[in-house]
Amino acid sequence: MKFADWTQRTRRLATGRAGRRIARGTAVTAVALAGAWLGIMLGGAVRSNVGPVELGMSAEPSWTGETVLDAHPFGTLLFDTHNAPVGLRVTLENINPDRARGFLDDPRFSADRLPALLEEELGNGVRTLIMRAAFCGLAGALVTSLIVFRRPGPALAGTLAVAVAIAGTGAAVALTFRPDSVVEPKYTGLLANAPTLVGDAESIVTRFESYRVQLAKLVNNVSQLYDVVSALPVYDADPTSIRILHVSDIHLSPIAWNLIRSITTQFKIDAIIDTGDLTDHGTGPEDKFVEEIGTFGVPYVFVRGNHDSMTTQRAVRRQKGAVVLDDSAKTVAGLRIYGLGDPRFTPDKSVSVDSNLESLDALGRSHAARLARLPKQVDLIAVHDPTIAKGFSGAAPMILTGHSHERSTELLPSGSRLLVQGSTGGAGLRALEHDEPTPVAASVLYFDADTHRLRAWDDITLGGLGEQSVQIQRHVETEPGRTISPVPTIAPSPTGSITVTPTP
Repeated sequence: MKFADWTQRTRRLATGRAGRRIARGTAVTAVALAGAWLGIMLGGAVRSNVGPVELGMSAEPSWTGETVLDAHPFGTLLFDTHNAPVGLRVTLENINPDRARGFLDDPRFSADRLPALLEEELGNGVRTLIMRAAFCGLAGALVTSLIVFRRPGPALAGTLAVAVAIAGTGAAVALTFRPDSVVEPKYTGLLANAPTLVGDAESIVTRFESYRVQLAKLVNNVSQLYDVVSALPVYDADPTSIRILHVSDIHLSPIAWNLIRSITTQFKIDAIIDTGDLTDHGTGPEDKFVEEIGTFGVPYVFVRGNHDSMTTQRAVRRQKGAVVLDDSAKTVAGLRIYGLGDPRFTPDKSVSVDSNLESLDALGRSHAARLARLPKQVDLIAVHDPTIAKGFSGAAPMILTGHSHERSTELLPSGSRLLVQGSTGGAGLRALEHDEPTPVAASVLYFDADTHRLRAWDDITLGGLGEQSVQIQRHVETEPGRTISPVPTIAPSPTGSITVTPTP
């Protein structure tokens, strides 16, 4: 045999052996990981007493990593606590009313001591879950590998691989753990229970210690709830925060009125701001639709959208509690609000419409420049189109808009926060034009009563046409007192003038 042939044959044998080793190692690891997850699922869950509440805790696969609190039958809270391929599920299993009364009657457990005790017991439960899940995972990997491969070598190798994976996952959880995520939960469940489970923004954001003390109240409330399921816990509303409901693009959808009424009642809303497109064509027969505005019992601030005619604007103005802002400012619920109606009316095809982005931006900038010269600065600006809204950057700390039928938020370079609302009407009949239904969207904004700055907001999203779901996502403003820097503008001044309305 020639040396070259011998060398080539040796390489093929070596390559084949290496490939087989890699395949065998991959198979061993896959079997061990499957066995580990099976072990964790079968034996890794624990039950832990946290005060009078019995919680079930379990680990489960998760691509993003999250903590889920299942408070059946009231709903589910999701916390984005970490980034790792494992999630924590906490389930409210049982309430011990006798133990709850014992805690509340025992003088050793004051309002200051009880929250600390609950946190300590919860931490003990999580540590127990970690140790049990690790043990069950390793045992599952070992047993499964022995059953499949019937030899100790592959079984030990697979168990070692699982041990490394568990250690790596634990390190990933520790390194990416976000304790602040507790103040930004996503709620899924009955809308009526949302304020109670999500909590009050003022308590969570500005007085975290008071929020911890509220755990003692939660224990008592949940005990009563499980004794009488129909008795909802009392929502301890903070009287100092200003609650604003932001809606937009209702487009003649009656489901919007039901949602607005429910949120206004459950979240104790102080005022509603509608950033336009209340109607579809702005015709006289559509005026009947706006009569619902007078039934909410709180101020309804309205700015005209590109589907709302001047006829629509006048119809809204006639409603009880309506505040129409069109290049004007007014104090509502303690906040100084400026509103600008959309310059276009697109249903009228006989009139050319200028939707050039540069023109819309220039319009916003020119109005912002004149707004900055007013003797009293505004706290909030409401317009319909996001392009016009960005032109107001730096003119106020908060800018509300709509038009795009898709919710988003952006912190502009000037320090102003821009909130683009989705369609509170699920885009009305326009929802039928798309394959996927348009979600029904609204947001509850919490403002500090003294500084008039946004502290937090809850994004409320309902499934669109034909769907039944509700989600509430809590967001916290990280720097509510940041400096707002006006943006210089060279745009020409528009015709007309800003009307300043005195405080009611």
